[in-house]
Amino acid sequence: MKYQQRKKALVLLADGTIFYGKSVGIEGTATGEICFNTGMTGYQEIFTDPSYFGQIMVTANAHIGNYGINYREVESDGIKISGLVVRNFSFEHSRVDSNGNLKDWFTEHNLVAISDVDTRALVAYIRDNGAMNAIISTEVDNIEELKAKLAEVPSMEGLELASKVSTKEPYFVGDENAEVKIAALDIGIKKNILRNLAKRGAYIKVYPYNASFEDLHSWNPDGYFISNGPGDPEPLKEAQEVAKEIIKRDLPLFGICLGHQVIALANGISTYKMHNGHRGINHPVKNLLTGKGEITSQNHGFAINREETEAHPDVEITHVHLNDQTVAGIRVKDKNCFSVQYHPEASPGPHDAEYLFDQFIENVKKSKKVAV
Repeated sequence: MKYQQRKKALVLLADGTIFYGKSVGIEGTATGEICFNTGMTGYQEIFTDPSYFGQIMVTANAHIGNYGINYREVESDGIKISGLVVRNFSFEHSRVDSNGNLKDWFTEHNLVAISDVDTRALVAYIRDNGAMNAIISTEVDNIEELKAKLAEVPSMEGLELASKVSTKEPYFVGDENAEVKIAALDIGIKKNILRNLAKRGAYIKVYPYNASFEDLHSWNPDGYFISNGPGDPEPLKEAQEVAKEIIKRDLPLFGICLGHQVIALANGISTYKMHNGHRGINHPVKNLLTGKGEITSQNHGFAINREETEAHPDVEITHVHLNDQTVAGIRVKDKNCFSVQYHPEASPGPHDAEYLFDQFIENVKKSKKVAV
């Protein structure tokens, strides 16, 4: 590759701190909440995960782009992060089944990305000072204008983003002759969740974020699912009402990540914005029901209140995060409902938690037999 002279670029944090780097070749400015992911692989899945909508991603892995992209490894219909900050950006890639390089893919999606940033220092700074709004830009000579623009960016706390990433119309996934039918509420659903349900013999109808329980129930499904997604769960009142009605009727319900938080809110358990959140593919979780540990993929900036969960007479904590003892899973006692804060569908991995899909499908089948 011939030498290229690249424009200067910067990261400006909400507290005024600046980190300098270089543009990867796509000029412009991007805003959002800055956060970091510690995963050493799977960057394409991260960039297309709807849960990251509205966020500027800092990758802890020093090399990004080295294996290019593959169109089969996307979690949605396009890139969902607002911008990207990396240490070393690989313009060249090496992979047998690659569909192209990362730079061309970013250009296609007009994604602002900057490299040559001291990401070790930036990640350490975010870890100490918390996730905050930021702006990345190639307009390095207009600091005051960038500060003014950054000041207008809304806080992630209280921000409803599910409507930005949810499907506009219902659609189907899987074999229509499958043994069970699952109604999925899309508040930012990942494709690999749908793949995991379909390969276990489910036919799924995916509904928009604002669908009512009546909308889902009219299809006469055997079970219900509430997906992951971006933003604060508290404003999602319609989804909470859907969860309340499903639980009240004791119908099979499974929630992941944002869906887990919605289920907690439906049971009167509050949520809160975390200092940093959990984003990576090596987070340790303990299953309190089996005593076994799991290495999990996680991506969330909000969590449910542990004290309120422990005090709730109808809710049991089933999983805890071993790094900080936050709630990683719950079940509703005497109801066919459970949820987890992490991602059992993790692609490229780890796959320790895939058993949760088996558990859900088994619950659905048992409920179906009882109903018959």
